[in-house]
Amino acid sequence: MEHDKLSPTSLAFIALTNEYCQLVENCGDYGCEGMVEALTKLLPRIYITVTDLEPNLDYFDAFISQSLDEPSYDIVRGNLSALLGEDDVYLEVFIEDMKYSDTPIATSISENLADLYQEFYNMVASLRDLNTDEQRQILGMCKENFFEYWGQILCNVLRALHSLSVTNRDYYDNY
Repeated sequence: MEHDKLSPTSLAFIALTNEYCQLVENCGDYGCEGMVEALTKLLPRIYITVTDLEPNLDYFDAFISQSLDEPSYDIVRGNLSALLGEDDVYLEVFIEDMKYSDTPIATSISENLADLYQEFYNMVASLRDLNTDEQRQILGMCKENFFEYWGQILCNVLRALHSLSVTNRDYYDNY
């Protein structure tokens, strides 16, 4: 590996997360079914690519700046919620609190998608103007965050989106 360039896998991961951010920012252009279709294709690619990133144990000095402010997060979440309408809420079984609950725990697709958006937006913004070694550190931290936090969110929301795509199967039978 050359030290002055990022690997093709790293570049692919950055491109996919940037594509995700653009997709979510422009969700109104897709309609609900188009958005579900796009996300069910994009999220697995992000999952595979992040797991293929080279290990970088030198990420402890990395800092992913919190570039996305709360009002922007709320706008993205609100736009997604409005797009999904009544399909936004689903029952979640992979939440720690579920172990201790007698009742189902509901969560929202829009909030999960907005959480992923925040992670990816902050990562992409942090990569700008850094040298390659610092970018590798940011990517290492993002991969660690994947294992600790957002990987489960991605899987959970993908399961909910898959359920929506099956529910809207008439749409997909035309392909």
